[in-house]
Amino acid sequence: MPKKYLTVNEVARIFCVTPLTVRNWDKRGALIAYRNPVNNYRMYKIEDVEVLMRQIERSKPQTRKLKIDVF
Repeated sequence: MPKKYLTVNEVARIFCVTPLTVRNWDKRGALIAYRNPVNNYRMYKIEDVEVLMRQIERSKPQTRKLKIDVF
């Protein structure tokens, strides 16, 4: 079964930022956090992370495309 959600640390590694930055994006509304019903940790849908990634790509010129590889 493919993975549907990413943790704060996984998103931070993808974007090469700190987990605090990811939480700030959540607070500002750039990412929507879903809560794990067992431990109340933040989880982010892969689709939402990809949308944010495309927005960042459009905001600055890049020559390569970024893609999330989830194993």
